[in-house]
Amino acid sequence: MRFTLRIAFAALVMSSPSALAAGSKALLQIVVSIEQQSLVVYDGDTVIATSKVSTGKAGHPTPTGIFSIIEKRRHHKSNIYSNAPMPFMQRLTWSGIALHGSNHVPDYPASHGCVRLPSKFAAALYKMTGYGMHVVISDRQTTPVEVSSATLFQPNQSRPRGPALSDVPLRPAIGELNENAVEVAMADKRPSPVASDQEEAPIRMLITRRGVQETVRDLQTLLNMLGHDAGPLDGFIGPATLAAIQSFQTAEGLPADGKMTQGLIEAVFRKAGRGAPSNGVLRVRRQFQPLFEADVTIAEPGTALGTHLLQFQDLDPKSGQGKWFGISLENQLPKATKKRLGITADADAPAAFDAVERTLKRITVPEDVRERIAGLLVNGSSLSITDTESGLETGEGTDFITTTRTPRS
Repeated sequence: MRFTLRIAFAALVMSSPSALAAGSKALLQIVVSIEQQSLVVYDGDTVIATSKVSTGKAGHPTPTGIFSIIEKRRHHKSNIYSNAPMPFMQRLTWSGIALHGSNHVPDYPASHGCVRLPSKFAAALYKMTGYGMHVVISDRQTTPVEVSSATLFQPNQSRPRGPALSDVPLRPAIGELNENAVEVAMADKRPSPVASDQEEAPIRMLITRRGVQETVRDLQTLLNMLGHDAGPLDGFIGPATLAAIQSFQTAEGLPADGKMTQGLIEAVFRKAGRGAPSNGVLRVRRQFQPLFEADVTIAEPGTALGTHLLQFQDLDPKSGQGKWFGISLENQLPKATKKRLGITADADAPAAFDAVERTLKRITVPEDVRERIAGLLVNGSSLSITDTESGLETGEGTDFITTTRTPRS
């Protein structure tokens, strides 16, 4: 079924009076289907608005994944295509992918990577959205469903906050920008978002498999703690870290080859009175800035987690509980990535009714971490789950961006 523009802006407001209320815009979600060439706006699992779209044509495909609105401009022009107008531009990535209005929105892919919207709908949508509102782009149509799981967080799980779990900030995840996303909404400066009070802003969480940099940074932390100067906690093995490894090996009577092997990591962790490194990490951001990260455990590591987005809303102040609505996307992991991560079994198909719940059951979050998150949880907070982090897009001035297929594929 192909979606068409069904309702005007006045009808949007009438159908969802809360959609334009201050502080409530982030509760909505946008889902774009490339197969259907459609866009649907959801409030939880309720459809608020729909429209046709035109996504990237052959040679300039629109990336799929989990995004959020990081910049808005009523009047914008492409600095690649002869100042082509991009009215009501809503940026999804700093490399140039955006939602924007157009007078040419055929019922087939025709853009250079962006998501084109009919002009009138683009203007109406612009008024409905806020910074940080999630946009999911999927090959097939996917629909949010209410999810119930003991793994998910609730504000009533909060307790008086004790010492900080981890004061180590997240590493910047800005990499080489994708030069093939050419229907761009580039800007010289990354403006600060207009957002609500810091303490009331929704948090963004990401659970993914632990990477090499996290392990190296933990190793650096413990070597420093043990009196071996590993230099800055940057997650990279530089001369200072190599020297610290050799210093540790010499002190412990080990061959001083300076190599970071699994045996060396386990020896450092044992000496520091720590267990083995966890196989998962949970990162937290708020208003496009990192807050903290913590270790989590992923059961059945040989099975893919899949890619999922869950959003929290409808918080009842009396009970301290709210609802979580989840969306699952197709998990497109290259064979080389599966081999590197030790994945031998695919995740459940996104269409499986319990795909999100089955993944959540495999994740264990320490109780003190759960309590801290519960104290930060407000309407509009979200949790993304994925096997491998998309580090090229997540960075300064973004939420966690998860791409399941990039324009280079």
